[in-house]
Amino acid sequence: MPKTIIYEEDPKRLDAFLTDSEHNFSREFIKKLIKSGKVSVNGKIRKPAYILTFGDKIILDMPHLETKTNILKDITIYEDDAIIAINKPSGIKMHPNDSNWEETPEAALLGDETIVSMILKSNPEIVDSGVSRMGLVHRLDRDTSGLVLIAKTPEVQASLSMQFKERLVNKKYLGITDLVSEDSKGRIEAPIGRLKGDKKNKVWKYGRYALTEFKVIENGKKYSLLEIFPKTGRTNQIRVHLSYIGYPVAGDKLYKGSPAAARLMLHSNEITFKLPSKKRKQTLKCDPPKDFTDEWKKLKKSDVRLTD
Repeated sequence: MPKTIIYEEDPKRLDAFLTDSEHNFSREFIKKLIKSGKVSVNGKIRKPAYILTFGDKIILDMPHLETKTNILKDITIYEDDAIIAINKPSGIKMHPNDSNWEETPEAALLGDETIVSMILKSNPEIVDSGVSRMGLVHRLDRDTSGLVLIAKTPEVQASLSMQFKERLVNKKYLGITDLVSEDSKGRIEAPIGRLKGDKKNKVWKYGRYALTEFKVIENGKKYSLLEIFPKTGRTNQIRVHLSYIGYPVAGDKLYKGSPAAARLMLHSNEITFKLPSKKRKQTLKCDPPKDFTDEWKKLKKSDVRLTD
């Protein structure tokens, strides 16, 4: 239901006024809302910088779910009463950058499709289940593909979140890197952090403890296919650690991986965890998608490591 506001203050920018009056929303989200045509003043769509005057009639039409559509169906690999497990495609964010969706889930419907907006469209009842953050218990980088767990109940969400925090969840990734010419196994134990103002994480002495293990399962001429086991859960951990030892993930634009790959060659393909209702741990697996396997076929045969 659209919200109507009669402006009764001194002249002020439209975006500034709505940010002040709609306390759940950031200024960036309000700007996005205005630019998408969800805000009108006196019956006309205005720009964020429009100056309001006394008596202006503002109509705010928040995004809302019109029809339930099961768009998660094609990427769901497992579902029961406790969880949904999906195979996230590369290139799709987990959630909007702006955090407004955490308080107002419908805010996720504005802008690019994300895993959160897909959950809302396919399982709107999850909003009423009592879970927070649409049931998310962990995340993958936008360009990483693979397994993501979504909790359906607060009990399951609390349990899985605790397991991820306490490092009780076993995770395995597949990754393509520059050719690993040394031992077939490796262990990277190096703290990861980020200086204030930096756009990316790095290995440095003031970072947080991080541990990654890996095993080479196949070598090409210039590239290797690895099984990777992150034992901690730092942001960009696998990408940072492998780049640090000189084997960046192919297609990683941020950490200087080979630009020969059309996508980030990192895929989460196995997770082992325990549900509160079960005595034993459960393992879920998902094969890498076609865009991953096709790229590996090409890279495996390549005898040139392209550089920026």
